[in-house]
Amino acid sequence: MKKSITSIISIILGVIIVIFPILGILTVDVISGISILLLSMFLIINGMAEIDFSPKTSLGYIIFGVLLFILSILVLFSPTITAFLISLNLYLLGILLMIISLIALIGSRDSKIGYWTGISGIILGILYILIGSFVKNPLILGSIVGMWLIIAGILKLSDE
Repeated sequence: MKKSITSIISIILGVIIVIFPILGILTVDVISGISILLLSMFLIINGMAEIDFSPKTSLGYIIFGVLLFILSILVLFSPTITAFLISLNLYLLGILLMIISLIALIGSRDSKIGYWTGISGIILGILYILIGSFVKNPLILGSIVGMWLIIAGILKLSDE
């Protein structure tokens, strides 16, 4: 039952991302922006807490925290900054897709479905990097993530 639900959710999310590929990218940016925001808050709070023990370290934390706070706001609300950061994160996202796929391969040694989910993710991760390196179209990259979700969902659903 759990596999069916996760498979269906995966397929639905994949179809949505293939139809609206920018959603696959925006989701990553929102998550990145929130992560950077949380890190900046930690650095600022940590910097204030250490001011009595190490003023230089404290100042460094606070300055870097403020810079990260500004970056997080830009990532969350500026399409230009988002597009720039996507181009930098291109390789990272492809590698993450491959790592997730390797986990599927290792975690599902006895399952043909897990094997093919892993293989498809590795191939799509490589395609993600190659297409992103030459085409530079974020819509195509969002579609690749959606395709992997659809493939993984269908394979999982057929495993039951």
